[in-house]
Parts: sequence; C-alpha cells; structure tokens
Amino acid sequence: MNSYKSGFVAIIGRPNVGKSTLMNRLLGQKVSIVSPRPQTTRAKILGIKSLPGAQLIFLDTPGIDKSGGYFHRLMVKTATNSLEGTDLVLWMVEAPNPLSQDDKLILEALRSVKSPILLAINKVDLVEKERLLPTIDRFRALLPFAEIVPISATKGDNVALLESLLVQYLPEGQPLYPLDQLTDQPERFIIAELIREKVFRLVYQEIPYAVAVLVEQVREREGRALTDVEATIYVEKDSQKAIIIGRGGAMLKKIGELARPEIEMLLGTQVFLKLWVKVRSDWQKDDEVLKRLGYLQP
Repeated sequence: MNSYKSGFVAIIGRPNVGKSTLMNRLLGQKVSIVSPRPQTTRAKILGIKSLPGAQLIFLDTPGIDKSGGYFHRLMVKTATNSLEGTDLVLWMVEAPNPLSQDDKLILEALRSVKSPILLAINKVDLVEKERLLPTIDRFRALLPFAEIVPISATKGDNVALLESLLVQYLPEGQPLYPLDQLTDQPERFIIAELIREKVFRLVYQEIPYAVAVLVEQVREREGRALTDVEATIYVEKDSQKAIIIGRGGAMLKKIGELARPEIEMLLGTQVFLKLWVKVRSDWQKDDEVLKRLGYLQP
C-alpha cells in the first residue's frame, strides 16, 4: 500500500509572473485574485489540493521586487518568510523574460533554501519552442533544481505534469486539513479580494495600488437563500474616490455587478451586495488598518 504524502509548497516569483493563475488552476477554483497589474496578491494565500494519495498545501505569495514603501516591504517580507519551514519551493519565472533583476534577487534568497526547489518556466505559449532549451540550460547551471518544467498556467500546458512532480517530492505524512477544505483564508477576506480584483480590472490605470477593501458584514437573511454583504473600498485621495464611484455611480455599480456572481459562487446563495467608497490617506502606513484588512498579523 502506497504511503500518503502531504506538505507545504511555497509558490514564489516576481510580480505578475502568474503565481495566482497557477494556484487557481491547480485548485480548480479561484482563491487568489488575478489581474494584469503586478502586485495583485498582497497576503500569503493558502490553497489546499487534496488528491487520493496526497495533500498539497500551496502558499501563493506576493511578488518579490526591490521597489515600494512600507506596505510593499511588508508584502516582500511575507513572501521571503514563506520560504522558511516549507517542504517544497516552486519558483516561477517567465519564458519571455526569464531572468530579470527581480529574479536575480529571488535567486540569491533561494541559495540558502534546504527544501527541494522546482522551477516552473511560465508563459511558454508566448515564445518560440527553440528558445526554451537554452533557457532551461541557463537555469540548470544556476541552482540544483529538483525539476524544471515549462508550463502555461493560463492554458494549462504541463500543469498536470507539474502537479504530479510536486506530489513526488512531498514528504510522507497525514492530511493536515480536512479533505474538502480549499483555503485557510476567512470568508470575508476572500470576498474582499474578489471585489478588489474587479477594481483592478476596471480602473487599474487610474489607481495603481491605492485600493483596499474591508468587508463590514456578511449576514444571511432568515428564511431566505440570500446573503447581505456590505463592504467598503478604501482609497487615498478624493480624486480616486470619484473615479471608483464614476459618473452617476456607474463604475461602482459595474464593480458590484462583476463581483456579485463570484461571491454567490463562494457563498452558495444569492447575494445583495452593498459597496461604499471612503478616503483613508494613510491606510498603507497604518498597522491597525493593515491588521483589519488581513495584510498584517495581529
């Protein structure tokens, strides 16, 4: 009889390399938000994939780079800390730009890691196949990777192979979470992330990183399959508030229309979603606010 395997896998990489897309595809459901904007992921998101003989526990971390202020430095610290105590590390790079300055920063952090490191070269659908072998050879000379796998997280190419290799390198052990559990993140945090994703999608050119979402209430109506969800979108300036609300409230309405179906899928009921927009100029520097938002541990 084969032994059961379980363990933690830290997915690490520079901003916008496809970490959230890959984890969502591996899980078969969205638990980490996806946006064309770098630094969409702000907290360490834990996703759980239970298979017949194994349980993979993924940590989708914020992208690592050298830029940013206090809040950004907190995100980078979250990412680098995730390397400690994990059973496997999955480093993701981009096939079109495989070794940027930010990747070199990650490479140095990985040199001291004792756990097996697998390299996923993502977005292979965007380059010619003849470019892949030189890229693989280049990385093979940098670190003793357990495996190097070219993938497309968006299209699913080689993702099943990557999953099987991750299971292969997991240590033996019992399931660490219930087999039907998908994430350890609180329900409100995921709802807030789904709303924030829609803000990024619709207004990311006007408001780069100045948006946070706090879910104030999730309450089921008695005797009805309907849940009231109330959330506040925080911005740093009055001009940003005006952009998110839009003319006659049109943009805020659109954000709600896009977020509601995914929140309903998460909760399993119809949702009445009420959104507010408030200005809080210092939210990225206020530890108490960051704790309420779930980005900083109490």
